Amino acid sequence: MQLQTKICGLSDAQTVDAAIAGGAAWLGFVFYPKSPRDLTTEQAAALISRTPGGVGKAAVLVDPDDMLVERVVATGVTALQLHGHESPARLAELRRYPLELWKAVPVRTRQDLDVAKLYRGVADRILYDARTPAGTLPGGMGLRFDWTLLHGFVHPLPWALSGGLDAANVADAARSTGARLIDVSSGVESAPGVKNVDKITAFLQAAAQS
Repeated sequence: MQLQTKICGLSDAQTVDAAIAGGAAWLGFVFYPKSPRDLTTEQAAALISRTPGGVGKAAVLVDPDDMLVERVVATGVTALQLHGHESPARLAELRRYPLELWKAVPVRTRQDLDVAKLYRGVADRILYDARTPAGTLPGGMGLRFDWTLLHGFVHPLPWALSGGLDAANVADAARSTGARLIDVSSGVESAPGVKNVDKITAFLQAAAQS
């Protein structure tokens, strides 16, 4: 299976177009006020309207209330990517929407991976990401975890790899972990929240050759 890619935290038309042109399978849009990548639902809807039907559109959310979820769903996203403390019961509630549900699992130790098992039957995909320090953003900080922790782990669900990825290490990441979907954010930025067209293009080219 060809390695798929997701460019996350997009916020302008130029970088959305670059991600699409480069062959990204998924685009990610952040709805979290504490993030430098935060969008309004109006901004996201305009960017999503530029996106072909065959490209996935994921909304990145952190413990969203029902009102925010309703507004985000109306933008045209095709997946909800949850990065907070959402319980399996919360994901079960969100299954009322005809969208994919992704649950981020922050990883620092092998034991952290076992959290993924709790979401069997309610999530469609697990996103393994580096655990960030307390009081900081739950993702998008350029941190990576020890990929060898994934060796031999029996994944309970389809999964993706995130955290500290860029054009220089995406091939190694895929080879080392067996990931078939790679999610990048800060690794294709020139500053926090500022996506870089050249870096997006380089990342997608490196991924395509993996």
